[in-house]
Amino acid sequence: MIRRSGLRTLESALYRNGLGPVAGVDEVGRGACAGPLVVASCVLGPNRLTSLAALDDSKKLNEAERERLFPLIRRYALAYHVVFIPSVEVDRRGVHHANIEGMRRAVAGLPLRPGYVLSDGFRVPGLPMPSLPVIGGDAAAACIAAASVLAKVSRDRLMVAMETEHPGYGFAEHKGYSTPVHMAALEERGPCSEHRYSFANVRRVAGSVQRGAAVWGMMETNLDEGQQSR
Repeated sequence: MIRRSGLRTLESALYRNGLGPVAGVDEVGRGACAGPLVVASCVLGPNRLTSLAALDDSKKLNEAERERLFPLIRRYALAYHVVFIPSVEVDRRGVHHANIEGMRRAVAGLPLRPGYVLSDGFRVPGLPMPSLPVIGGDAAAACIAAASVLAKVSRDRLMVAMETEHPGYGFAEHKGYSTPVHMAALEERGPCSEHRYSFANVRRVAGSVQRGAAVWGMMETNLDEGQQSR
């Protein structure tokens, strides 16, 4: 595992040593308690890097900057692939295992086979080519930064659309993360099918809703029995 250097230094060195094409892989949504985990892979040729001079860690870019870069990355990338891991699979696998599986799928889905893979922070076992986890990778390698933007914009757009399917939770605003607004809506409405029940805050509310429904059912039964005995 290496630590961050210049945004293009690592990729350029790999290409110079004949290890290209170099794919970057990054995810978005690990910490969200609702919505999918989204993983993207991206291959940028060495002569394409100057066309994306504004590229940086997606967390440092504002929404408008990410939206502007999104079509440019797709235009100049040699290849890219975006994978959506639904909340039910995140619950079944666990966040970390779902993340690693998503990275494997994102690399496997590329239309060209990379010679080397750079992943953001996590070692990805099972890849059929050499790989290296990079600490702070989305601020250390252009291909990871590009993958970060692809994943972030793809997920944000999906969460905005999800607000229509599940109104009242504020998904378009908080994108499924545990903000006070989201937690208040979760307490009021209970979890929906897009929430991750493996997360403690969702599980706690789900348990309260189930207990409340059970108590209400018992009260209705007692009321019915009382009316019948009159």
